[in-house]
Order: sequence, then structure tokens, then C-alpha cells
Amino acid sequence: MVGCQEMIVLIRRLHSFDLPLPRFMTPGAAGMDIYAANAEPVVIAVGQRVLVPTGIAIALPQDCEAQIRPRSGLALNHGLTLLNTPGTIDSDYRGEIKLIVINLGDKEYTLLRGERIAQMVFARVMKPELIEVESLDGTERGSGGFGHTGI
Repeated sequence: MVGCQEMIVLIRRLHSFDLPLPRFMTPGAAGMDIYAANAEPVVIAVGQRVLVPTGIAIALPQDCEAQIRPRSGLALNHGLTLLNTPGTIDSDYRGEIKLIVINLGDKEYTLLRGERIAQMVFARVMKPELIEVESLDGTERGSGGFGHTGI
């Protein structure tokens, strides 16, 4: 395999040979749209989560990942999003990419086969050496956490 800079990703169709492979929908898109490969329509009740197959597996270069993210239109218009977001596909995973979809909307949603359900963004993974120390250098923020700067 080549390094992440060249980013060659091998993809295998596991089933659903009738569906398109993931693809960038515009020249400036950062994520490739992924298609739902459910055999039948899936009705997702309000508050329900389902596991949706994509029918694909990938092989990434070492020290790279694929991040699986929700599609903004589905989130805004229907309350459909992904749990474990962004999901990470590790470089050594070779199984089917499956999506944990949840309906946070106000009515049930019927997910159709072939619907663009998520997007996949590729990134390099840093693997730092951790060095344990007794204290960390000071900053203006210090240990201020959630909401420390106000509203």
C-alpha cells in the first residue's frame, strides 16, 4: 500500500452490486456519499436506532482512517443522524461498513434502498509518543472546560 498522501483506497462490493460506489457529489466535496444497502425499506420510528448495511468494505493505507458522518440534509429535514459520530473505519478493518442510524425527528422515517445515508471523509492519523510528566505548562485558559468563556 502507498502512504496516506497518495490515498489509494481499495473498495470491495460485498453485496448490493446494483448500487453506486461511494462518490463525491461535487468537485469541492470533502466527503463521499455512501448508499444504504438495506434489502427492503426500513421504517425508523421516532427515537429508534437501526443498523444499516452499506454493502462495501474498504482497505485504507496504514495511518489513515475513514470517518463516517451524517448528511446534513437528512439531519435538518428529517432528524436522521448517526450515532458514534464520526464513526472511524480503521486501516486494518476489512468488514462491511455499517451505520448506526437514529431518528431524532418528530415522525417516522422510511429509509429506502439506495438512499444516500452518510458521507465518508478520509484523514491521516497521527500516532504520537505519550510522555508522562508531573505537570503541564500553564496557559491563560488553564483547565477551564465547557462554557468557561460564557455564552
